Amino acid sequence: MRTINVTEITKNIKEMCIEANHYLTPDMDAALKEATNTEKSNLGRQILNQLQENLKIAGEDTIPICQDTGMAVIFMEIGQDVHFEGGSLSDAINKGVSQGYTEGYLRKSVVKDPLIRENTKDNTPAVVYYEITEGDKVTITVAPKGFGSENMSRVFMLKPADGIEGVKNAVITAVKDAGPNACPPMVVGVGIGGTFEKCALMAKKALTRPVNEHSQIPYIKEMEEELLDKINHSGIGPGGLGGTTTALAVNINTYPTHIAGLPVAINICCHVNRHAVRTI
Repeated sequence: MRTINVTEITKNIKEMCIEANHYLTPDMDAALKEATNTEKSNLGRQILNQLQENLKIAGEDTIPICQDTGMAVIFMEIGQDVHFEGGSLSDAINKGVSQGYTEGYLRKSVVKDPLIRENTKDNTPAVVYYEITEGDKVTITVAPKGFGSENMSRVFMLKPADGIEGVKNAVITAVKDAGPNACPPMVVGVGIGGTFEKCALMAKKALTRPVNEHSQIPYIKEMEEELLDKINHSGIGPGGLGGTTTALAVNINTYPTHIAGLPVAINICCHVNRHAVRTI
């Protein structure tokens, strides 16, 4: 049994909130640079170059990549041989978010009640998902999610007879409906299977997979590649102003489902696809 004081969780989450909002992950950085080189539209290349300049300034001057620093979505993968001490784990997580957003001068975008709309002033509470895994490590993924792209998310409760083509059509429909609103070039997370809420969670988690890594399932890998090609032939382009780079990746996660259902969720993220991952 390994003991971890919750202050260690607070410290890491604070740092990760700041890190994710200022720096791209290496895979996203490489994908954007590659897109800038391969984009066929002159206007598209101009927009991608402007995005690169924005990222350079953000990194050098410690300015957030985007003014919408998102709602903190946190995935906690906790080894079953870990024991936490020093207080509530949930409180420690939210304390880390609070410190990260206040001390990091990040925009506070969370309201206490969805209808009364009073700002909590420290971007808490976070949306936290816990998963118990083997071993004595804790892997934390902090993924600040802006709502320009979050608002473009969709869930389709398809019939089994809709099959693979129905799934593909759902993804393409969601992307075309999103158009420029998701700040393309985008990353498209897709969840197939499970239940209404499970497919949505899989789609959100899919966004944290490196964009240069495909599904281990051969036919799903082929679907990821096919959908990316179709999306990039949609003409939406960088900033929604036309071009050949509408998406940088399509990441698909799957799970077993009921004989009577085929749930599909699409969670789109903007061109920065912010997240930070640490294992402690």
